Amino acid sequence: MSTKIFTTPQDCEAAFYDALEKSDLEAMMAVWAEDEDVLCIHPGGPRVSGHAAIREIWRQMFAGGARLAVYVGQVMATQAMMMAAHSVHEFISMKGEPRPAHPVVATNVYIRSGNGWRMIVHHASATPQKGAQPAESTPAQRPKTLH
Repeated sequence: MSTKIFTTPQDCEAAFYDALEKSDLEAMMAVWAEDEDVLCIHPGGPRVSGHAAIREIWRQMFAGGARLAVYVGQVMATQAMMMAAHSVHEFISMKGEPRPAHPVVATNVYIRSGNGWRMIVHHASATPQKGAQPAESTPAQRPKTLH
């Protein structure tokens, strides 16, 4: 169990991306809630759930020892007393290589517990190439059904 206390969701998120950049498995797992309801989806990958399965997917990713350069931008955050959700653009490349032109869009969800803020969901997806994005719908085109 992690003894690191993240006092804000932003602290937890910063630690997540730092661990990703350093390929540090122990630091990566310190940000995750130790719960079987955690969920991780990498671009083009399957949905992985449960603490042990998420640890294994990150272990596999970090096994090559690649040094990554990670830039996170366009953060949109929503926070309540016990939960926070962040939508971000991730620009990830190998150290020394140029930043990619197109980001990966990710949603990170955090919960607040007695051990501080912890990640419960990381869902990352590739973005469409420029010109391939559908036009935003106008209010009149949006469905009126709430889900």
